[in-house]
Amino acid sequence: MRGSVEHSWGWGHCAPSPLLLLTLLLFAAPFGLLGEKTRQLLEFDSTNVSDTAAKTPGTPYPPYSLADFSWNNITDSLDPATLSATFQGHPMNDPTRTFANGSLAFRVQAFSRSSRPAQPPRLLHTADTCQLEVALVGASPRGNRSLFGLEVATLGQGPDCPSMQEQHSIDDEYAPAIFQLDQLLWGSLPSGFAQWRPVAYSQKPGGRESALPCLASPLHPALAYPLPQSPIVRAFFGSQNNFCAFNLTFGASTGPGYWDQHYLSW
Repeated sequence: MRGSVEHSWGWGHCAPSPLLLLTLLLFAAPFGLLGEKTRQLLEFDSTNVSDTAAKTPGTPYPPYSLADFSWNNITDSLDPATLSATFQGHPMNDPTRTFANGSLAFRVQAFSRSSRPAQPPRLLHTADTCQLEVALVGASPRGNRSLFGLEVATLGQGPDCPSMQEQHSIDDEYAPAIFQLDQLLWGSLPSGFAQWRPVAYSQKPGGRESALPCLASPLHPALAYPLPQSPIVRAFFGSQNNFCAFNLTFGASTGPGYWDQHYLSW
């Protein structure tokens, strides 16, 4: 996922250097990246779900709260050359040892020029934007056909949630098998955006044979539960914020999945 969240980070013609942007992102903590908050790691049992079921990915297991994770020392992964850093963590309380050999990682990277990543799905990025990559590796699923997802909370603009749009194209030579681009837009004249290809991968490196669908739920106001307050968000917007939430779910009950190699990347 890439984004230019001018409403959160002040990016634009007067933007600070990409290194400063990366520094701001790192101070926002793992669950406060890109102006959004990845709040929970979700897991569903899809054993009795047909591939045509669209309303639910399966029976939910208790979610993993990222606020209860222990995270690595970010300075160990900070790479000024690539303007990137990786947050890697696991639950602090893990009585079933689900994450004994596993971890959840968030890699954030800022860009100083337009280009495309070498790995699929090769989403185009521009200068003064950043990219978030997520990888779940080695964690033991709680079922034979577990699907994983993320709950994401993002700032709204006024009383409204950002709009989610789909773009379809058949002429993208860099992602010839992926004809869709999903994006969040803030405002009628967007002051910020987040874009992603609706695809994840069950193997490394990612390829067409290990591609998994990525489904996004509709956005809804997130007033029913408290959200962790990022110091960066408070600095820009104060303590009273309008959050909206949505879920991203990776995979389907049939085809390739996390169960193949205990690997998932998005």
